[in-house]
Amino acid sequence: MGRVVFIGAGPGAADLITVRGLARLRAADVVLADALIDPALRAEAAPDARWIDVGKRGFSADSTGQARINALLVESARGARLVARLKGGDPSLFGRLEEELQALAEAGIGAEVVPGVSAALAAAAITQCPLTRRGVGRSVAFSTAMTQAGALEARRSADTEVFYMAGRQLDALGAKLAEVGWPADTPALVVSRAGWPDERVSHHRVGTLAEAVTRHAGRPTLVTVGVGARPVDAGVDASAATSDPVHRQE
Repeated sequence: MGRVVFIGAGPGAADLITVRGLARLRAADVVLADALIDPALRAEAAPDARWIDVGKRGFSADSTGQARINALLVESARGARLVARLKGGDPSLFGRLEEELQALAEAGIGAEVVPGVSAALAAAAITQCPLTRRGVGRSVAFSTAMTQAGALEARRSADTEVFYMAGRQLDALGAKLAEVGWPADTPALVVSRAGWPDERVSHHRVGTLAEAVTRHAGRPTLVTVGVGARPVDAGVDASAATSDPVHRQE
């Protein structure tokens, strides 16, 4: 009986994985990899390691169901010394980690979790917009733009709100944010494919968030609202700055 190590591969580029995560990947006999993993990481696995793509791709029919992933983890661990479950971003943040840990626990299989850089942190780094600000930004909340039932949901529970998987809801999210009390002039930062060479960045206000649709449509997208979406330079008009020379653009 082997064990499973969950590795946060980070968002986008392969070199955003941690040193520990890379070491575990190189030692694995079997790798179960998410869809949004940099293909360059495949070359880091052992030459004789079995590589299995088990990614979810939104509403695509090519997605691997969660029950199938759980079964593959258990099956692989029973026949290998070390199984690497390679996840985009950080495994503990919207990574379905709980279900996979439960499946392993029920099968009596040991596990380890190696943290990774989440897309929200990558977006903050790319844009140089810190998620927390001394004196004015003491809290950050992470949520998905869509509930499990498929409903659009917005909230105002922290100084900075970060909405994952928002690419299909950008045109409606602004209105929903206004409904829950965000003023129309609140900064809103949109980053798609954070951490990749073709990442895109645009600054908006809650009242103009729908303008982000044409720039980010069809791409994995993150929306930051509130204090953490405001450029550090107080002189920058966040509603007008749709791009910045330091940001990599297509």
